[in-house]
Amino acid sequence: MSPTIVSKTTKLDRVRETDPTSVAAQWLEKAAVACLFLFVAYAPHSIAVTQTAWLLGMLFWVVRFAFYPPPRLYRTPIDYALIGFFILTGISSFLSYEPFISIGKLRAASLFTIVYLFAENIPSRRVIRLLALTLVASCSIGVLYTFGERLVGRGIKVETVAENSPLTAAIVTLDRKKLPLAIKSGDTVLEVDDQRVRDLDDLANALNASQGSGPARVKFYRGEWIATLEVPRGRLLPGTTAQERLGVSGWSTGRDWRASGLYGQYVSYAEALQLIIALVVGMFVSLPVKRSWQGGLLLLAVAGLGCALALTVTRASWLAFLVSTTVIFVLGAGRKAILTASVLAIPLILAGLFILQQKRNVGFLDFTDQSTTWRDTVWREGYGLLVSKPRHLLIGVGMDSIKGHWRKWGLFDGGRLPWGHMHSNLLQIALERGIPALIVWLIFLGIYARMLWRLARNPAINAIKAFNNWVERGVVLGALGGLCGFFTSGLVHYNWGDSEVVMIFYCVVGLTLALERKLMFAE
Repeated sequence: MSPTIVSKTTKLDRVRETDPTSVAAQWLEKAAVACLFLFVAYAPHSIAVTQTAWLLGMLFWVVRFAFYPPPRLYRTPIDYALIGFFILTGISSFLSYEPFISIGKLRAASLFTIVYLFAENIPSRRVIRLLALTLVASCSIGVLYTFGERLVGRGIKVETVAENSPLTAAIVTLDRKKLPLAIKSGDTVLEVDDQRVRDLDDLANALNASQGSGPARVKFYRGEWIATLEVPRGRLLPGTTAQERLGVSGWSTGRDWRASGLYGQYVSYAEALQLIIALVVGMFVSLPVKRSWQGGLLLLAVAGLGCALALTVTRASWLAFLVSTTVIFVLGAGRKAILTASVLAIPLILAGLFILQQKRNVGFLDFTDQSTTWRDTVWREGYGLLVSKPRHLLIGVGMDSIKGHWRKWGLFDGGRLPWGHMHSNLLQIALERGIPALIVWLIFLGIYARMLWRLARNPAINAIKAFNNWVERGVVLGALGGLCGFFTSGLVHYNWGDSEVVMIFYCVVGLTLALERKLMFAE
């Protein structure tokens, strides 16, 4: 080996020895960033993969502290409020009526660490932009599944069911009681014994006595309700065709269900769409040249995501979308753009009301609608429970303790309503965790909103001048609009308790905190 080569090799070795960040530490940092991309890629689709990405990312981040020098931790404007809310949640859980259940729910409450996973591990503004675009692109691609599913259809929608049809002998189990519930005209049969049905022959064969002695488990869809019924076998009517044997006049492929994406739950899907559409609208408003290929793609994404949101037929999320879009245009667009958007909104609103009437047979504000009367009942009962004891006001009853004590507390109209939660973030948080926790939660949202407002509008921190890339400003506008929409729909939905939705919310919070730090300190 030549002296020159020896000299160069020795010099490189010395550089590596004095390098403050080891190779292992660098790989841990890259692995954490990779987890962030895995997170945003699957957040609109799979809670399992998303939470796996979160846990792996947290693991890599924690292990990184074992290497010198440890990663720097940055303070954020929301630290005291967010961590304080978690501490108060923990106190209410340990003092809960059902401490084992409530303490088990702390895992879901610990999802707030997603905020810090993103805020502390994003290395550059370029990565912020790529993460935001990946989230939007992934959700937009996922919409194709929603459209494809609707095009293909699901199950069979029966027409004019005769009184002596075997389908009228169906029984449903509610609160451990078996009650008659006939399948009627307009209902959609999805599965029998966990097997999909594609036509009347499939259904007739499944209800034949030769298939078994016990009743068939029939999964069906009616309006907003998907349930599994028990239908006796061997009661088919005389006839030569499946239509005659089932006592129905006809059928068609089912396409009436409310879109739920890959989540399987339409409210969760609608709330996730609302948050992500806000980002897309924010980016479009911030785009300097609207008539460009970027503008075309963003408009296509808004159209696709908007149609998917319409197919969820979820009124609160529709209103949230309207609120978030209004906030984004008022803060980020000119008068001409605001006027144009207002004119375009009129036919969209009318179309939404038409879809609502056709799919759910209700108006936007319909006090006779069953879901509205449900909320009125549980709000009244929940408020009564909240003020019934001082301890409820101070520390709440504990997360999910309602599920074990609702009969004792006289909730959900004595079991005549589906039991679960209070259908409102404000009431649910106050009832489960206490009024102090609710106040701290509102402070957290307020501080976060103020930070976004300053980033978007306040020239004192030169935020607007620092937006060299329209994606960054779009993320801020979209985050603020999405926050307003999230809070609006949360007045009548418990979206804070929906892990799929709150993970996306925390992700956006983390992105904007990282951007705020890098803009403030010119990183």
